[in-house]
Amino acid sequence: MPQTDRALLARAKQMRANPTPTEAAMWRILRAKQFESVKFARQVVIKPYIADFVARSRKLVVEIDGDTHALCELKDARRTAWLERQGYKVIRFTNYEVGSNLDGVAHAISVELAALPLSQPSPQRGEGF
Repeated sequence: MPQTDRALLARAKQMRANPTPTEAAMWRILRAKQFESVKFARQVVIKPYIADFVARSRKLVVEIDGDTHALCELKDARRTAWLERQGYKVIRFTNYEVGSNLDGVAHAISVELAALPLSQPSPQRGEGF
C-alpha cells in the first residue's frame, strides 16, 4: 500500500482544525452520516491533492471554491480531470453558493449521490486472483 505524504497529511489535519466558515457550514450538513446516510470525510488526502469533502462509498468529491479559485481555473480543471481519472465524480460550489443557498447546494449533492452507484471495495491482497 503506498504511503501517504506526511506533509499532505499534516496540511489536511491543519485544514480540518481551521475550516473556513463556508466549509464549517457545509460540514454541519455532511458530517456523521446524517446526509442521505452517506459517510463523508473532510480534507481528505487523495495524493497529490487534498479534497474538501469525499464520500468514498460513492466516489464523490465535493469542492468548495473560495475567491482565489477564480484565478486558478486551469489548475482546478487539471485537478478535476486527475480525480476523475481516479474514478471520482467531482462537483464544485463557490463560497457564495454555499453561503447564500445552502439548501440548493445540499439538493445538488443529493441529486449527484442518487446518480452514483455504491463503490465496490478493492480486493485485499491475495483475494480475487
